[in-house]
Amino acid sequence: MATGRVDQPERPASEPNSIGHSLVVAEHAYWSLGTDQLIGQLETSTSGLLSVDAAIRLAKFGRNALVPRSGGSALAVFARQFRSPLVLILIFAAAVSVFVGEGHEAAIIGAIVLASCVLSFTQEYGASRAMEALQQRFSRRAIVLRDGFERTIDVEDIVPGDVVRLSAGNLIPVDGVILESRDFNVSESVLTGETFPVVKSAGRSAPDAGIAERTNAVFTGTSVRSGTAKVLAVATGTKTEFASIAEALERKIPETEFAHGIRMFGYLMTEIMLAIVILVFFANVMLDRPLIESLLFSLALAVGLTPELLPAIISVTLAKGARTMATGGVIVRRLDAIENLGSMDLLCTDKTGTLTEGVIHLDGSFDVEGNASKDVLLWALLNATLQTGLKNPLDEAIANTQPGQEDLSGFTKIDEIPYDFVRKRLSVAVQQGAREQILITKGAVQNVLDACAFVQGPHGPKSLGPAERQAIEEKFRHWSAQGYRVLGVAIRRFQNNASFSRDHETAMAFAGFLLFLDPPKEGVRETLSALAYRGIGVKVISGDNRYVAAHLAEAVGLRADRIMTGDDLSRLTKNGLLASVRRTDLFVEIDPNQKERIVEALRRSGHVVGYLGDGINDAPALHEADIGISVDTAVDVAREAADIILLKRDLGVLVQGVDDGRKTFANTMKYISITTSANFGNMISMAAASLYLPFLPLLAKQILLNNFLSDIPALAIASDNVDADQLRRPRRWDIRFVRRFMVSFGLVSSFFDFATFAFLLLVVRAAATTFQTAWFIESLLTELAIVLVVRTHKRLWRSRPSRLLAVLTLGIGAIAIAIPFAPFADWFGFVPLPGPVLAGLLAITALYVIVSEVTKTWLFEHGSRGKRRRTAGKHERQTTGKSAHASG
Repeated sequence: MATGRVDQPERPASEPNSIGHSLVVAEHAYWSLGTDQLIGQLETSTSGLLSVDAAIRLAKFGRNALVPRSGGSALAVFARQFRSPLVLILIFAAAVSVFVGEGHEAAIIGAIVLASCVLSFTQEYGASRAMEALQQRFSRRAIVLRDGFERTIDVEDIVPGDVVRLSAGNLIPVDGVILESRDFNVSESVLTGETFPVVKSAGRSAPDAGIAERTNAVFTGTSVRSGTAKVLAVATGTKTEFASIAEALERKIPETEFAHGIRMFGYLMTEIMLAIVILVFFANVMLDRPLIESLLFSLALAVGLTPELLPAIISVTLAKGARTMATGGVIVRRLDAIENLGSMDLLCTDKTGTLTEGVIHLDGSFDVEGNASKDVLLWALLNATLQTGLKNPLDEAIANTQPGQEDLSGFTKIDEIPYDFVRKRLSVAVQQGAREQILITKGAVQNVLDACAFVQGPHGPKSLGPAERQAIEEKFRHWSAQGYRVLGVAIRRFQNNASFSRDHETAMAFAGFLLFLDPPKEGVRETLSALAYRGIGVKVISGDNRYVAAHLAEAVGLRADRIMTGDDLSRLTKNGLLASVRRTDLFVEIDPNQKERIVEALRRSGHVVGYLGDGINDAPALHEADIGISVDTAVDVAREAADIILLKRDLGVLVQGVDDGRKTFANTMKYISITTSANFGNMISMAAASLYLPFLPLLAKQILLNNFLSDIPALAIASDNVDADQLRRPRRWDIRFVRRFMVSFGLVSSFFDFATFAFLLLVVRAAATTFQTAWFIESLLTELAIVLVVRTHKRLWRSRPSRLLAVLTLGIGAIAIAIPFAPFADWFGFVPLPGPVLAGLLAITALYVIVSEVTKTWLFEHGSRGKRRRTAGKHERQTTGKSAHASG
C-alpha cells in the first residue's frame, strides 16, 4: 500500500549477484562506517530499494524471521509420534516377540502401534495447521521506502538495504543504522537489560563498541519509546543480534502452572508405571511363569496405565478452543494462554474503549476564562495535524473537528518536540508567512502548566500567579468531575529559531483547555456483571485524573470510593502495596512504570491477573500479567507482548473468550479424569490377579487392544459439551485432587474387577480363554461407562454429552460385545460367550455406574481442595514469567 511519495531511487548499476558479498562486508562493524560508505556496500540509496531488487534479495536471503513459518512437514510430524516413550516400549515388545518366534503377536502389536500413531498424527497435524492459519492473521507490518513511495509491507518481507520508517510504539524489525532521527528514544532492555530508554541518532560508533554503546544503531526486538527515525536495514532474520543471543541462551517461555501440573501428573504416572512393571514382572518370574510372556504382560500393563493420547488430546482441545475463540473475535497467540484466560479471576484494564465507547470527540475549546475560543482550537489543530509521532485518539478527535472550517494552509511547520511519558506533552513549532514563530504545546493540564510562566489573555500574555493557577486548576477539576477528559494548550512566540528542543518548553503562556467526551459503552454495566458472575473482578488502571475515573466508575457500576493515585503508590513499599492493591478498585494518575508494579502486587496477592492494554506503556504490564490481552489496533510492542488479541475492543468479546477458555480446560481435565479413574483400577486389578490366577488375566495383545479401543472416544473430548456451572468460576490445577480422584475411582474399579473375577471363577467356572474374553469386555465396558460418568459434575442423565462422544462411546461398547463373535476373534485369543455370562457382565457394569455416580458426587462436593480454597487459600506465587492456575 503506497502511503507517501519520496525521491525515486536509481537502480543500482551492479549485478544482483554481487549483493551477497557486499552484505557480508557490511555486517562487520557496520555501525562504524559512514552513511555513504554503508549505502554503497549495500547497493541501495536513502530513498530505499526498487521492488524488483527487494524481491531478488528476499529470495536470496530469506524472510526476516527468527524461525520458519511452518510448524513442520506432515512426514516430520508423523515421525515424531514414534519418539514417544510408550511407542518405543511397544516397539521393543514387538521386537522381543519376533526374537522369540511370536511373529503373530508382533504383527498385532505393530498394527496397534501404527493405528495409535496415525490417530495421534491426524490430531496433532490438524491442530498445528489450524494454529498456523490463525497466527498468519496477525503478521506485523512496517513502513519502508520502495519504488519512491512509502509502502506498508509485512515485516517478514524486509530485506537488507531497505529504508524503514520508525515511530513511537514500533517494534524495531531489523538491525540497522540511523539515517535521520528526531528525539528518538529506544528501549533495549530485551538485549542489554537496561531499563531506561537510550537516545539514538545518526553518526558513527567505534568498531569495537558493544551493543549498548552503538548509539547510531538499532536492533531487532527492541522498541521505540518516543520520536521518529529513518533506518537503513543491514541485517535481518537469523543474522540479527537478537537471533544470535536468543540462540546462545536457548531461552524458553516460562512454564505455566497448568503445564507444570501436566508434567507433575506425568511424573506421578511414570512412578506408578515403573513400580507396577517391576513388581509384576519379578512376581510372575518367581511364580515360574514364562519369562517372555511375563515381560510382555508387564510392558502391556505399563502402556495400559498411561494416558498416551494426553499430548494429542491437549493439542486438539487447545487448537479447537483457539478456532472457536477466533470466530468470536479472540485470537490466541500462545496456545497455553487459553488455560490462563479460563483461570483468570481479576482483569486490569484502562477505561478508554473498554468501559467507554472509545470514540472520543472534542466537545469544546475554551480560553483561561472558560469562554469558547477559536484560537485555542486553531493551535490545537496545528499541533495535532502537523505532529509526525504516534497519533492517538485525542489527536484524531481534534483533527476531525469542524473539518474544512479552519484554514491551516498559511502555516509552515518548523520543528517538533515529540511526546514522551515523562513530560506528558507534545510541542510543534510553526510559522505563519513572515510573521513570528509560535511553539504550540498540548498535553496533560498539570504538565502544561509546569511549563508556563504566563496566561494568554485577550490582550496578550500576563503573569501566571497563584490566583491564576488556582483558577485554572479549579476549572480543570470542575470539567473532569463531569466526565470530560481535559487537555491544556500553551504557546510561546519566538523570532528566527532554526530548531527547537525541550529546553524551549519554558516561560510559555497557558492559552486554554480542550474538552473531550468519551461516554460509557452501551451495555458495559451488564458486561461487568457477566464477568462478576464468572468470578472475575475488574480493576481500572488509568493515567487519567481521579475525577474523570470516579465519574466513569459510578456510571458503569464500579465502586468509585476505593481510589489510589500514582503519588500514593510511589510512597508505598513493596509489602505496603501488596496490602493496598486488594482493597483498591481505581488506580488513577498512574505513570507507565507503575502499571507493572500494580500487576505484580496483584499476582503476589494470589490472583490470576489479566491485563488489557494497547499502548506503548502497557508492554511491561502485559508481560508481567498471567494473561496479556491487547487489541488488533494496538501498537506493535503491545501486540507482541500480548497472549490474546481481541479483534474488537469490547469486554463482551472477552467474556465469551473466558467461557471458551474454561470449556477448553474443562475438556482437557475430563480426559485426565477418565483415563486415570478407569485405567488405574483396571491395571492394579490385573496386576494382582496375575499373582494368584494360574494363567494371565489378559494377554498382552488383549491389553493393548483394550487400551486402543478405550482411547477412541477420548478423541471426541475436545468437542464435548461443558456444563454451565463449570464456567461460573476460575479453576486451578490441583495435583492432589487428581491423585485423590485416581485412587478413589481406582478402588471402585478394582472392587468391581474382583467382583467380576468372583463371578467368572466361582459362578461361571470359566476356563482361561473364557475368563480373558469376559474380563476384556467388562473392563472395556466400565472404561466406556466412566467416560459418561466423570465428564460432568452433575448426575449422568442430567448432562448431555456431545453427539460425537455419545456415538463413539456407544459404538465402541457394541464392538466390545461383538468382538468375541467376529471371524478374527481367535487372533486375539477370544472365544464366544454364552448369553447368561454377557447378562452378568452387563449387570456388573450397571452397578459400577451407580457406585461411580455416588463416588463422583462425594469427591466433587467434599474432596476438592480448590473449592475450599477458592476465597481463603490465596498463595504467593513467583512473579517471573507467566503462570496459569486451574483445577479439575
